[in-house]
Amino acid sequence: MASPSDHKATIIDGKAIAQTIRSEIAEEVRQLSEKYGKVPGLAVVIVGNRKDSQSYVSMKRKACAEVGIKSFDIDLPEQISEAELISKVHELNANSDIHGILVQLPLPKHINEEKVLSEIHLEKDVDGFHPLNIGKLAMKGREPLFVPCTPKGCLELLSRSGISIKGKNAVVVGRSNIVGLPVSLLLLKADATVTIVHSRSDDQERIIRGADIIIAAAGQAMMIKGSWIKPGAAVVDVGTNAIDDPSRKSGYRLVGDVDYEEACNVAGWITPVPGGVGPMTVAMLLKNTLDGAKRVFMQ
Repeated sequence: MASPSDHKATIIDGKAIAQTIRSEIAEEVRQLSEKYGKVPGLAVVIVGNRKDSQSYVSMKRKACAEVGIKSFDIDLPEQISEAELISKVHELNANSDIHGILVQLPLPKHINEEKVLSEIHLEKDVDGFHPLNIGKLAMKGREPLFVPCTPKGCLELLSRSGISIKGKNAVVVGRSNIVGLPVSLLLLKADATVTIVHSRSDDQERIIRGADIIIAAAGQAMMIKGSWIKPGAAVVDVGTNAIDDPSRKSGYRLVGDVDYEEACNVAGWITPVPGGVGPMTVAMLLKNTLDGAKRVFMQ
């Protein structure tokens, strides 16, 4: 019999899967352009100059260019008023060349995020955060126009890796509006039995150990140990946490919410950080924009 240390989880390569999806999208965009003489358009609104937002946005712009989606860049000053931002959103709603509007979060403190997001036209809500889209996601037999990109990417990783969800025990760690809550609703729609673990949950370790599928989105570096994982479980790690690493030029490295080295010896499948969920988020954003454009072109 092989000793347990011989076991190695199958690595779910988010970069490779995202690349496949991007080439599928590029092909569809090309066909739309031939048939309708138009391409999908995505507006990315960024307020202020947070470094992380800036780098994320430039990645999105590059990704758009790569698949042939026209990208509209809206860079606004940190001190813009809420009313001005909302009127900018209305302008984008009215522009028929734009099929998706994305407001990069977080917004500056003086602006009410909820108010701004609910002004985005439902048909252009490619982030899937409009209350009506989330509401439909939460209801049986209803389909939202768009599903949030990171949760959608998590499920796409599972399905493209041949991991079935139906009837499985899924544990979601974290309950944020951006990942934890919507991903648990998606898993429920896919017929999983879903438990959400959060900072107030008792005996987190015991609950996580019962999971066939773990979606870790707590934002706590390496909190989930190898011993917490049921042998053979599928682990999707959404966490991106910087920890000190003097051996790196930057002085830090990125780790997930799961102790990757330990988990590799127990899990059946696992996503690395970086290179797992991250590239999928951008791929799903492109996919949502494409779907939004197709709805308009085919009317």
